[in-house]
Amino acid sequence: MLKKVNEVGRFIQSKREGLGLTQRAFAELLGMNEVGERTVRGWENGEHAPSNAKMTQINSLPDFAAFRSPYHNKPKSAGFTFIDLFAGIGGIRLPFQELGGHCVFTSEWDRFSKKTYAANYGEVPEGDITKIAATEIPSHDVLLAGFPCQAFSQAGLRQGFNDTRGTMFFEIQRVLAHHRPKAFLLENVKQLRGHDGGRTLKTIISILEGREVPTIPEDIPMTDEARASLSTTLNYNVGYTVLKASNFGVPQNRERVYIVGFDRDQVSEALQKNVAQELLNELAKVTCETSVRTILDDDADIESKYTISDRLYDGHKRRLEGHKAKGNGFGFSLFTRESAYTNTISARYYKDGSEILIDQSHLGKNPRKLTPNECRKLQGFPQGFNVDVVSDAQNYRQFGNSVSVPVIRAIASKMKPYLAEKQNKT
Repeated sequence: MLKKVNEVGRFIQSKREGLGLTQRAFAELLGMNEVGERTVRGWENGEHAPSNAKMTQINSLPDFAAFRSPYHNKPKSAGFTFIDLFAGIGGIRLPFQELGGHCVFTSEWDRFSKKTYAANYGEVPEGDITKIAATEIPSHDVLLAGFPCQAFSQAGLRQGFNDTRGTMFFEIQRVLAHHRPKAFLLENVKQLRGHDGGRTLKTIISILEGREVPTIPEDIPMTDEARASLSTTLNYNVGYTVLKASNFGVPQNRERVYIVGFDRDQVSEALQKNVAQELLNELAKVTCETSVRTILDDDADIESKYTISDRLYDGHKRRLEGHKAKGNGFGFSLFTRESAYTNTISARYYKDGSEILIDQSHLGKNPRKLTPNECRKLQGFPQGFNVDVVSDAQNYRQFGNSVSVPVIRAIASKMKPYLAEKQNKT
């Protein structure tokens, strides 16, 4: 029995080292808790063996050759450095990396997203940001964060700062307060702009600009470090706007709030004018014609599993008629190759696909859901982006929670000239 445990330990160590991961990163990839590193060490030392379920998970990890990717980013020199918080599958990271930036830290709590992130970027994100002190995060020029949006979205409870997910902004604030990077880019749902009559966004902007030290009630949940950092006054030139993905080349009616800031102590132009708002205003004027056909795979390549069943289709039609009778616009949405764009893909798409179904009447079939590869294209991720390391359901969740890469690329290009200035921090 001991020999078998030792053999398993050697296999796990070989697998981990082949992936180029530390014991801590390996544990993170497997979705283990804070004692995961110790558990992995115990496996490798032959002290105990993983469960059958965990062993199956380990066996499913790719080998070293598959794990590396074109997006592995370890340059000897970089034009600027950045961190990627609430990283998801790295949609915000990619354009900044393309522009010569070097990612020095990543945080993401979802184990499935970590798996996709690792397969594409060759590194495993750190875990829950609320458990990572600002001192553990390297210095950086730019902070990137698509912070959790459910608290502000139509699909969520819209409780804002009363919702734990809504208070994740204060985790961003504490990192900004400690490191004072030159710039930041934040992304959230369009509903943030009008949440609580606009007061939520106004509070966020005021904190970032340093115009006020907010008084946050004690019953609002946040980490002690985040609460303590509220007394640190930031000094960013901040702008925000809503941008639509379809105006940047992808056929999706996805609208998101983007918040950009430049530190007035480090970016000289931010002292003279509102550069953050000006660059976003320029992007708000961009338009583009799109067509759903550009993201659809060939009919011959579509597996039958993506065609919805008669039962599900009948249910969709009944619910649509019920909503029509009530005078509202809810229900499933059907698109063709000739459609200009689709609805916004959401994290719930895996459930029934109702927000985006593709017509197949020309084939005599029921409508179908998008394939993961089509979701990749709908969000503007490049051809080589790996979508094969998690299930279809997880792919749908990940792309639904992600960002429109072309929008981020446009913002990153506008921000880059201001990142070249020398830092003047004391």
